[in-house]
Amino acid sequence: MFLPKYPDSPTPPPAHTHAPTDPAPVRRSALPAVSVSTGAVAAVLTGGVVLAALLTAVAVSAISVAIAAVVLRSLLREHNRR
Repeated sequence: MFLPKYPDSPTPPPAHTHAPTDPAPVRRSALPAVSVSTGAVAAVLTGGVVLAALLTAVAVSAISVAIAAVVLRSLLREHNRR
């Protein structure tokens, strides 16, 4: 009752016989020539050094202010305890 019924003569799946077309040739667009002058490289390096120095100065200043705040807080705490 629940057994599947198979066809008497099974038909094979259709075989696609279309031939693949040749792929279109890949055209590579010519990239524009980029010339980097030594002046540009020097300017970028100088800018990087200046920015690094500024960031270092800001970090050192922030640490100095934090240390000064801790010292002042401890001095004021000692003054208020007396």
